[in-house]
Amino acid sequence: MDQGFFLLFAAVSVITALTVVLARNPVHSALALMACFLQVSAIFVLLGAPLLAVIQIFVYVGAIMVLFLFVIMMIDVREAVLQRFLPGGNLPALVLLVLLGVEMLVLVLWSDRFSATEPAAIRGGDEIRELSTALFADYLLPFEVASVILLAALVGAIVLARKEPG
Repeated sequence: MDQGFFLLFAAVSVITALTVVLARNPVHSALALMACFLQVSAIFVLLGAPLLAVIQIFVYVGAIMVLFLFVIMMIDVREAVLQRFLPGGNLPALVLLVLLGVEMLVLVLWSDRFSATEPAAIRGGDEIRELSTALFADYLLPFEVASVILLAALVGAIVLARKEPG
């Protein structure tokens, strides 16, 4: 059953990755990229790495996609919004939506949530505890330096993107 889930997640991630490249509207491309990132995080869950799945969702789906959407909002997309979703009409978009719906239905029906066994995420946890202890005890200074550098980059991007008055 894990192989079937892997094939499902891999197929949907390839389809959404192709949609990222083929979509003419940048907003639709960004949404397809977000769907692709979610599929990759689901593959991480299948591999027994829930921490990597959560990091994938927080960092890529949360932070990077917000950055992409801000960049898309800064450029003029009024003309791009008037274009079609994909070059071939609305059929590929409909197929993509049906595939995502089938995937979610399969996940709900075959999930371990309804069984009496304990999920793998609850059984494990020592690795996550060791990683967090190492990150916030041994490597606290580099972690904080990286956050200050990212904050400076964010302020610099805002200053560069700001329009001059007059």
